[in-house]
Amino acid sequence: MLAILQARMSSRRLPGKVLMPLLGKPMIARQIERLRRSKSITRIVIATSTQASDDPLQDAASAIGVDLHRGPLDDVLARFAGVLDRFGDEGAGSVLRLTADCPLADPELIDRVVAEHAATGADLTHISQGWTFPKGLDVEAVRTAALLAAHEEATDPEEREHVTPFIHRRSQRFTVRSLTRDPSLRYRWTVDTPEDFAFVQAVYADLYPRNPAFTSEDVLAWQAVHPDRVLVNIP
Repeated sequence: MLAILQARMSSRRLPGKVLMPLLGKPMIARQIERLRRSKSITRIVIATSTQASDDPLQDAASAIGVDLHRGPLDDVLARFAGVLDRFGDEGAGSVLRLTADCPLADPELIDRVVAEHAATGADLTHISQGWTFPKGLDVEAVRTAALLAAHEEATDPEEREHVTPFIHRRSQRFTVRSLTRDPSLRYRWTVDTPEDFAFVQAVYADLYPRNPAFTSEDVLAWQAVHPDRVLVNIP
């Protein structure tokens, strides 16, 4: 399945975070390294903006060996439509939406979402309901037809910027499924702040040298040994 990884350098809280060095490589490169372990992902395309501030992402994509598409800064939905136009496989029927602030992305969870999406025939399958998984494992599988309908019809700026709200808000029209976890793990594994990045740096420093393919279970075990480093996701 095609995975679209939305990224930009102009983060409001932590500008340039996607290219901040994580064990000697840009953070986005570390995330893509993990995404490539997914059995479901056949291609990764970075979707960024045409702003000059995002020019460094062009070079980074080339160095990582992934395709890149550029479109409007705030109309991320248009960027996704542009990726589909250039790289989409109509026979596949669905794509993955990912964000480039998740260097602890879980390839096994991604594969579970894709399997659930295929089994139920949903228009959108996600893990965001109730945030029962750590924030930072975010993934959405979206039917291409639903995504293109959103692109053609959405006028709300929030629906343009955040890609899937148009689908989430129309339950009578679209089928939306969610995977949840019991018990919930309300941890912050995303990178929005310097504190978040320090946490990820500590995790990588301890786990990556021993096992570059460390899992979410490994991170949970690490947290149990380092309770002072745990970050809690507050809704």
